Amino acid sequence: MKLEKLVGDRFRERPSDCIVDSHAIMVRGGYLKFVANGIFSSYMPLKRVTRKIEQIIREEMDAIDGQEVQFPVVMPASLWQESGRYESIGKEMVRFRDRSGSPFVLGMTHEEAAVQLVREYGQSYLKYPFMVYQIQTKFRDEARPRAGLIRVREFTMKDAYSFHTSQADLEEYYARCHSAYERIYSRVGLPEVISIASDSGMMGGNISHEFMLLTPIGEDSIAICKECDYRANMEAAESIIHNQRDDVSDALTLVHTPNIHTIEEVCGFLHCDEKTSCKAVAYQRNSDDRYIVLFIRGDLEVNETKLTNYLGYEIHPAVITEECGLNAGFIGPINLKGDFTVLFDRSLEGLNNLCCGANVSEYHYTGLDMARDVEGAEYHDFAKIQEGGICPHCGKPSITISRGIEVGNIFQLGTKYTESMNMTYIDNNGETKYPVMGCYGIGVGRLAASICEAHHDEYGPIWPLAVAPWQVHLCAVRSDDVKVKTYADKLYEELQGRGVEVIYDDRKVRAGVMFSDADLIGVPFRVIVSPRNIEQNIIEIVSRDKSFSTNASMQTAAEEVLRILSDAKASAALTR
Repeated sequence: MKLEKLVGDRFRERPSDCIVDSHAIMVRGGYLKFVANGIFSSYMPLKRVTRKIEQIIREEMDAIDGQEVQFPVVMPASLWQESGRYESIGKEMVRFRDRSGSPFVLGMTHEEAAVQLVREYGQSYLKYPFMVYQIQTKFRDEARPRAGLIRVREFTMKDAYSFHTSQADLEEYYARCHSAYERIYSRVGLPEVISIASDSGMMGGNISHEFMLLTPIGEDSIAICKECDYRANMEAAESIIHNQRDDVSDALTLVHTPNIHTIEEVCGFLHCDEKTSCKAVAYQRNSDDRYIVLFIRGDLEVNETKLTNYLGYEIHPAVITEECGLNAGFIGPINLKGDFTVLFDRSLEGLNNLCCGANVSEYHYTGLDMARDVEGAEYHDFAKIQEGGICPHCGKPSITISRGIEVGNIFQLGTKYTESMNMTYIDNNGETKYPVMGCYGIGVGRLAASICEAHHDEYGPIWPLAVAPWQVHLCAVRSDDVKVKTYADKLYEELQGRGVEVIYDDRKVRAGVMFSDADLIGVPFRVIVSPRNIEQNIIEIVSRDKSFSTNASMQTAAEEVLRILSDAKASAALTR
């Protein structure tokens, strides 16, 4: 490929609207172009990167007995009505009607389509287990697309679905897929990706893992234990609190707290620590606006994913009106009257001598004893785990909170979809059973952006050899020099003839412009032909990451390039 024919412009300046490096680099380097919020077109370099990522994914899925299929992007609403998700999923899913008035959806995930594909096939236990996968375009109407390809609305994804006759068989295959994912990330140049326990969300199931690239620009928070191998998304991480009760309980006392509303103001006014306060957080159910009041220790935050999972329905922060029966800023568990769902976080269990709202304007209580004053309360885990919190695995106060980009996820779905969509098989005893499912996803574009995020410098991307758009960037410096042009053309043809992927720059531009563009394209190895090199009968070979530089004679240049590429591939294989 000649660079002068490459569609797409390259820019020296960073675009002002790009908040993360990978987005800025891809725009500057001519990798993608904005179409609409969360929707992009890909130029050739990015397409070559994602094609290589897809091939690695295919190889690893095929190695664990996956069969590639293709599901439709557009599906009838009836499939999603069978599973129950047509009603339960919100605005993220695009719904529309065709010209005849029939309801359809744009695929944001394909569990329903997978079940529909194989439910007639899988009627006997003799057909199990099996896994099907696709690499397909999806659309999810994200409320807040951000960071280029990190969070988009239209995206390409590999999603796989396995079917089993037992939970034990699913767990065995789940482990195989987990290992395959680790190999995928290592092969594409992200061996540092970690696996963490996660919340299954709208996918369903009880066990799931996310694969995270730790980076400050990530939008997910991850709880990691410094003392053991515990790692979990904050949404799924258990918050363990060791409560200490005072030896003596004070009397419950009503205190006038004028113009005091927030927990910080209350504790400052009463000269107490937030850990000795009982805070109320109010929500409303999406379906009918019924109020939910959650009481939690004042220094902690509510984990809304845990709360939603417990309730079994979607919620939103409450809008407190005068007639609703709640007194904003003064809500407490004593004398709370109204048709509310009232919940208690276990951070309050057994505590005494707390301050709390009195359900009367401008008044709080001190001396609250949960066991004495709130009899019959049930306590559950609704809190976010904190920095320095207690590890659920080893029990030590050694939790750190890091940021990460989710680059893949796997779920044990159980029978959520097969049961709701009536997919059954006859087991070896002649009994009718529901197959057990697993689901395994990787966003291809997000993975490409994550590789760029992990491998770049101030000048552009540094693509790992396995996914680089080309392997070699051939620069003919001063292509107006006949000797330079003649030799560079010959080397270009020889390298291509021997299977090397080459981007060839023979434009009549300054060396600085040529090298700047080469940095923005980010090919692993650069071969430089120049008048000075021709005079010395050599060519220069340098790596994009500046870690390697050598000269080769003009007569053996192609052989040396092939040797360097072979060594680089072997080195990458050894690190896997």
